[in-house]
Amino acid sequence: MSNAQFRPINNIEGKTVILTGASRGIGAFIARELAKKQATVICISRSQEGLDKICNEINDLGGKGIGINFNISKVERIPELVYEIKQLTGSFDVDILINNAGIEIYRAFHHYSLKDIQLVLSVNLLAAIELSRLVLPQMLDKASGHIINIASLTGKKGLAYDSIYSASKAGLITWADALKQELANTNIKISNICPESISEQASFADTGISTTLKAAISIPEKVAIAVCYTLENNGVEIVENGNFLTRNITKLKFAFEEHLPRFGDDIKRSLHQPNSQ
Repeated sequence: MSNAQFRPINNIEGKTVILTGASRGIGAFIARELAKKQATVICISRSQEGLDKICNEINDLGGKGIGINFNISKVERIPELVYEIKQLTGSFDVDILINNAGIEIYRAFHHYSLKDIQLVLSVNLLAAIELSRLVLPQMLDKASGHIINIASLTGKKGLAYDSIYSASKAGLITWADALKQELANTNIKISNICPESISEQASFADTGISTTLKAAISIPEKVAIAVCYTLENNGVEIVENGNFLTRNITKLKFAFEEHLPRFGDDIKRSLHQPNSQ
């Protein structure tokens, strides 16, 4: 395929985006940012009320919102989701897939049930892989597309009492890296956005666990802006936590942790200290 056939996504306006986990948290911020760029956003969520609200916001901001009530943890039913998208839009012409849906269960590893483990891995990892597998062929056919995964810094360095979430995000990052290599000679872009803990939308908010979290935090609006920046600049991976200084400190910290793992463990424990309930 010649370079003349490549159609990079540098302008989000008019593009069709599938966004999972769209009705709350980071997903809602991403949806609003895409709306400002006048994209068509196919919002996937379990909450009909949340879908109605975010689609109205998307429309008010200049985009087009389409809501689909679907439980992404039912991985075996994702082909039904694809069929529903085809029925609602009249085609399955997707320019951008944002795998944002995620769930976090924060507890000591030996207190997890098998059901807990399967749920986290299904939502955070398997659903992203399966939806990407189904979206990718039509992207390849038109030599254009971008898949973005909302990963996490815990996928680069595991977090105590958050082992299953850490494993799911590590899997997401390494799968995306392998897929990026497979698609190197195409114009399909694969990117990861790696936030730290999210201010006011913290991953721990629904767990009932009290924590002392001293690490840098990511502002959800900035994560959403990072998504659009990546789309418009064909980026690969962005670490989003705080300001320019904290982002670079984080990158330096990961470099140390790679070569001095015990040092990394000590730093991680000092930053994330669970309090007794």
